[in-house]
Amino acid sequence: MMRPGLTFKLSVLLALIGVLASGTTGYYAYRANRTMLVHEAERSLLTSTELLGQRFTMAITDIAADALVLSTMPSAAAIAAGDNGAAPDNSPRDRLAQVFASFIVQHPEYLQVRLIARNHYGLELIRLDRESGGAVRVRDDALQEKGQFAYVFDTLALQPGRVYISPIAVNHEHGAHAAEGKPTLRIGTPIADARGDVVGVIVIDVDLAALLRLSQADLPTDYQVFLANEWGDFLVHPDPAATFGFDKGRRVFMQDSFAATRPLFEQSTQPVLLNGLSQPKEAAGHVYAFVRRPFGESQGNRFIVIGLAKPLHDVLVGANMLGDSIVRMVLIFSGFAILLAILFARALTRPLHLLADAATHFFAEHTMDALPLKRTDEIGVLARCFDRMRREIRVQMDELHSKQHELVHLASHDGLTGLPNRMLFMQKLQEAIDSARKHGERLAVLFIDLNRFKQINDQFGHSVGDDVLAVVARRLQHVLYTGDVVARLGGDEFIVLVRGERSADAAPAIAARIVRTLDDELTIGEQTMAVGASIGISHFPADGDSAETLLLNADAAMYAAKSGGSSGAWLSYRELIEMQRVRAERDRQRKAAREAEKDEPAADGADVIA
Repeated sequence: MMRPGLTFKLSVLLALIGVLASGTTGYYAYRANRTMLVHEAERSLLTSTELLGQRFTMAITDIAADALVLSTMPSAAAIAAGDNGAAPDNSPRDRLAQVFASFIVQHPEYLQVRLIARNHYGLELIRLDRESGGAVRVRDDALQEKGQFAYVFDTLALQPGRVYISPIAVNHEHGAHAAEGKPTLRIGTPIADARGDVVGVIVIDVDLAALLRLSQADLPTDYQVFLANEWGDFLVHPDPAATFGFDKGRRVFMQDSFAATRPLFEQSTQPVLLNGLSQPKEAAGHVYAFVRRPFGESQGNRFIVIGLAKPLHDVLVGANMLGDSIVRMVLIFSGFAILLAILFARALTRPLHLLADAATHFFAEHTMDALPLKRTDEIGVLARCFDRMRREIRVQMDELHSKQHELVHLASHDGLTGLPNRMLFMQKLQEAIDSARKHGERLAVLFIDLNRFKQINDQFGHSVGDDVLAVVARRLQHVLYTGDVVARLGGDEFIVLVRGERSADAAPAIAARIVRTLDDELTIGEQTMAVGASIGISHFPADGDSAETLLLNADAAMYAAKSGGSSGAWLSYRELIEMQRVRAERDRQRKAAREAEKDEPAADGADVIA
């Protein structure tokens, strides 16, 4: 019976391609539907955001108009110019206060309405605050002087008929009733007398949250609102912890949270649209629209950035329903695809087994011989490609091994000087100690610290300092014997290991040579400098029987040499111990002499009594 040929196999493959094509078509239909819904949501959000910005600007304009109305009332100028707030009963002031109260009642977003005089250090003459029960009038001693606040002295500096709009900030003024601690916008306008002189100001404190609620009254409830000032500080954010960061000691900027909005805080006035479909990192799970709006017509270049967001899940409800239908269709076709895959697998079982065995024994030559490399059909092409891949991977692995050797060298050597680093030196020192202990030999450790390296770094820069370290490393290698080991511990510290019986006598001589060669001037670029060195020496086994102890004792001797503990620029640990012993003996003798001097008069007195 004739075995099925490639025609049958190709038929099965085409069937699979048909299933894949149907699935791909459904997938891209689903993706296109998602994209269309997201773009429509972006347009809707942009329209709503622009509408919210217009309403917010119009609301500020209306509040400014209210302030202008109150400032032009004749009694306002008379009270600001002639009332000092001392008299408890003042009919004009009471009538004007009733007008202020009516404004508080009619405008739920108003937190405070105040008349502040120019005189008396900006004394509040009339002040109506919002409280839970409605408007409450602050009287007599509770009125405060506000002349030190910007919203007062900046408003006093304006011409009559102009409007001051403060930055939006948290109200921290004490005794502000419901306004205290709330995000507040202050709108003020000057009060002028009959001669046109400014005698006071009208200030209206506005609750930012209430103002936004009124502006977005007919917007969908699932919209999230963002508001930032001209510097990018969040004033409104779904997460309250992100708002008014400048008031809490940590600033949270819109342009940092949404990098795409950065042009809005520079020069661009074009709206910014973001969505979690095409920008999943910056707009995760949402669709955003941001617009820039001027903040008060008379405030120069001040502006705000308003943004609206909608959950992406809500936008994609229709697309998700379509996706469920597509998934059911794909699952049905997948059943047929599995059946066809079984037939297709039987046709390719034998050559695939060969390829699997070759993959399992990837670098074994006999597996390559078993591959159907001479076949002229697609299996033969695959086998030859596999063989070429094996050869290329072998070449790459050889290169990788070479790179690994380089990395091992870099891990154990200083990248600047090429000397062994601390890790490799401690390993060599421990090996030398083990060998010396076994064979009864000695060794010495020289701890080298450069004297003027910090001054060179500070005066000429770190680049010159790096060159100095490289030159010092070369000079150290030049003065040492072949069997000696020099390493860089870090910074301007070097360490030398001298092995063998000569270490006791050679170490001081080597230290002297190192001091001389590092005292010689060296030239880096066009700069001439001398670096100098201080050296401490420790010997095994006299000064320690471990690598850490020898290193610590050499370090201690080096510090003693650097601080002038010896006549030269190097000092051995034994000399340091002897110096400490001599110093201790000298101190003991001095103490004994002082005690003897104290005891001598007492002895004379005893003789007299006798």
